[in-house]
Parts: sequence; structure tokens; C-alpha cells
Amino acid sequence: MEFAVDTNILLTFFWQDSFTKGILLDQDFEFFAPEYALEEINRNKEEVIRKTKISQGKFEELKTDLAICVEFIPLKEYAKFLEKAMVIPNKEDVDFIALALKFNLPLWSNDKGMKEQSLVKIYSTDELLRKINK
Repeated sequence: MEFAVDTNILLTFFWQDSFTKGILLDQDFEFFAPEYALEEINRNKEEVIRKTKISQGKFEELKTDLAICVEFIPLKEYAKFLEKAMVIPNKEDVDFIALALKFNLPLWSNDKGMKEQSLVKIYSTDELLRKINK
């Protein structure tokens, strides 16, 4: 199964014993995110380190591990879909919707606002688990 992944999911990768980390590491799935998500992760680095109580070195190690299980896609590959995605209410999520449109993928996100658009199917973690367990 393939999914585009929102940054709110990717950030949970840094939490010890993260349930979603197990899903992201699962070999039966392929995950894609815009390179923009890496910028968001880096912007939130200090907050992640503070909340998870990990060192900067561990943060960088986990970020490297994350890049092994998630393919980060450059903007140029989905740029043609940005205009179509601009109709969504939260413009900060445009890259994720555009990426999902480009590759015709559902998007894994726990952002309730994402459900307000109808361009791509959104799965919360709970919905994804129900789909996996069917």
C-alpha cells in the first residue's frame, strides 16, 4: 500500500515507542512526503527535542532513519498540481495535497482540517489501522 504522509505523522517518528513509527517502518507500505515536510521537521527541531527529551544527535539519527522509510519528493515533481490544490482551506497543506494528487495517493494525516477538502482521500491513524486490519 502507498500513502502520502503529512508532517504531523512524521513528527511522531521521533517519540520513543511511537506507534506510528512501527507503521512507517513496515515493509508492506510505501510512504511519500514533499521535501517541504523536512523543512517543517527542521523548523520544529527544538520543540521535538524538548518534548521527546532526545539529544540533537539522536534527532539527526532519527531523521536519517525517517528518510529511509519515507521518500521525500522534490517540489518540481508535483508543482503542476499546486494550483489545483490551492482550493483547500489551509494553504500550509497545499504541498501534501498536490503530492497526493500527482501520484494519486491517499494522504495519512491526523489534521482534522484536511477532511474539509475533497480532492484526495484522507486517513487518520485510526482509519488507517482499520484499513490495515481488514
